[in-house]
Amino acid sequence: MRSPRGKAILLAGGIAAAAVGTVMLAPGGSGARPAAERAAVTGTRPTHRAAGRKAPANSARISRAVEPAAGFSPYVDVGLYPAFDLTGTAAKAGVRTFNLAFVVSGGGCEPKWGGSQALEDNAVAQQIGALREFGGDVRVSFGGQAGTELAQACGSSAQLAAAYKKVIDTFKLTKVDFDVEGAAIADTAANARRDEAIAQLQKQVDGLDVSLTLPVLPSGLTGEGLGLVTDAANKGVDVSAVNIMAMDYGDGAAPQPGGRMGDYAIQAATSTEAQVRKALGVQDAFGRIAVTPMIGVNDTSTEVFTVADATKLAAFARTKKLAWLSMWSATRDKPCPGGPKNSADPTCSSVAQDDLAFTDAFSEASTS
Repeated sequence: MRSPRGKAILLAGGIAAAAVGTVMLAPGGSGARPAAERAAVTGTRPTHRAAGRKAPANSARISRAVEPAAGFSPYVDVGLYPAFDLTGTAAKAGVRTFNLAFVVSGGGCEPKWGGSQALEDNAVAQQIGALREFGGDVRVSFGGQAGTELAQACGSSAQLAAAYKKVIDTFKLTKVDFDVEGAAIADTAANARRDEAIAQLQKQVDGLDVSLTLPVLPSGLTGEGLGLVTDAANKGVDVSAVNIMAMDYGDGAAPQPGGRMGDYAIQAATSTEAQVRKALGVQDAFGRIAVTPMIGVNDTSTEVFTVADATKLAAFARTKKLAWLSMWSATRDKPCPGGPKNSADPTCSSVAQDDLAFTDAFSEASTS
């Protein structure tokens, strides 16, 4: 993920050699965005999580636990090591759906995790079956800030549709997400191929749920983002949700962000609703809006999204009946070992919080 003004990201401590699809952080928090925090799928990996939590053997217990959180679907950076524990988190926190990020070009029109790892080889993706046994599911996200987006790598909409279909068939998906940002969002030819391919897919896969994840400002979608939504609708794509990346706005768009990040996210969602209402030709588009903030310290380090902001956004989502909420990212929903700090970290929130505090707050979005 990345903001409208995102820049290249560096790992704290200097430049790191990153595989395609790697997300990195800039010292001091200036730079690109969430998706840009991934560690390489191959190569040196940060050790950032305690041993994964194990799901209880009683699947019925987990199915009941996840039910309240249907409206919350956090992003999981599948390139980080150790692998994020999907079933353990479902059991402990009640999360039902996770967004797995990101599939990009692994060379030509071949889809791979982070551009380097075969679909079946990823340790997070290997947990999908177990998660489904416990009543959960996943949405796979294509694109993101880093790597080469498949729509830019594939030569035709037919080839692109086949690449997407390979991922859908591999994981038996009913939900897919397309995170379009950076150079990709300005590539009108690639956008047209993607929209045509998605329209083809929805004819092949009955009921395929499609979300578009796009950069946003408090004033709404950028012109390029709105154009992408409009083109998708014109090409016959049934867009279930426009997911806005409510983060890294910059001082010009979101002045004095301290204590106001929840308000800015709500403002962005409200502005986007008016745009999407017209683009999709619906009377009330709040049900087509999803919101994904970057929890804790953003890459723009003056922007800090707190648990209180999450609580405020969840209340808004519940009142307006938004499609869903997410966050970048599930791996970051815990305090940093050394305590709060002034820069973003791919493995913790950089703010004072309890473990899974943001998950608990966002899960209230679907509590009546």
